Amino acid sequence: MGTAPTAFAGSFVALVTPFKNGKVDEQRMGDLIEWHIKSGTHGIVPCGTTGESATLSHEEHTSVVKFVVNTVKKRIPVVAGTGSNSTTEAIRLTREAQEVGADGALMISPYYNRPTQEGIYQHYKAVAQAVPGFPIIFYNIPGRTGSNIEPSTMARMAEIDNIIGVKEATGSIDQVINIRLACGEKLAVLSGEDSLIFSMMSLGGKGVISTVANVAPRETAELANAGLARQWDKAAQLQLQLIPLIRALFIETNPGPVKTALALMGKCELELRLPMVRMEEGNFAKLRDVLKQYQMIG
Repeated sequence: MGTAPTAFAGSFVALVTPFKNGKVDEQRMGDLIEWHIKSGTHGIVPCGTTGESATLSHEEHTSVVKFVVNTVKKRIPVVAGTGSNSTTEAIRLTREAQEVGADGALMISPYYNRPTQEGIYQHYKAVAQAVPGFPIIFYNIPGRTGSNIEPSTMARMAEIDNIIGVKEATGSIDQVINIRLACGEKLAVLSGEDSLIFSMMSLGGKGVISTVANVAPRETAELANAGLARQWDKAAQLQLQLIPLIRALFIETNPGPVKTALALMGKCELELRLPMVRMEEGNFAKLRDVLKQYQMIG
């Protein structure tokens, strides 16, 4: 219990997992990591939703985290996605992330099960106790999990020593207000909605775990830096400048559009794993037009 560590602040990219011929493309992943570090990204989050964690094998999951840790070499924090709808599985994934040298874990709330608030609390408590001293950020995204973590439950979770933050993706500013009122400085609030980075940081949030940072790392880091420096006019301007790009990246289910954008930018193959499929042609054209407007492609 106490104030959340400042190391977990700024723009953390929810990194895509590049594939080539059905396998993880480590060459492209390494290039992406170097691009992010050079562009000012504050941290890397492999094996989250944007990283297609749901279709990675157990072996791939751990090997991707290990590869990212070994490539980053402690230059910036690595927060590994380790969530599961099975508490036992979440413990295993989190232990493995700790063993390969990750700096923390991002854990999605148990999905499909739709646990009660007590069940959610006990899930995270069990994982936290299994990896003492290892920082855990929990991920609240009811649109994917089927249940919301209530601010009162978050306040209970914030009393557990190594639970240090929340990736908040309800899209509700009222929820963010209630989290801040319930948890104060005990819990770092990181935006899980790229369009609400400014709004959440203006209420005391510490940054973002971002999809748009995959294609606009420098711009997203600048927005987070402005928020951390309380330069609100600058932060608002940077947020508004990113909105058309953010909307284009969510025109279909994430990570389809962001991976398509990276492929158009020449940074990875356009390869997704079923049930993710290539974008519908009309949406593809809209995304391509937006990328041209941002001068990301010719």
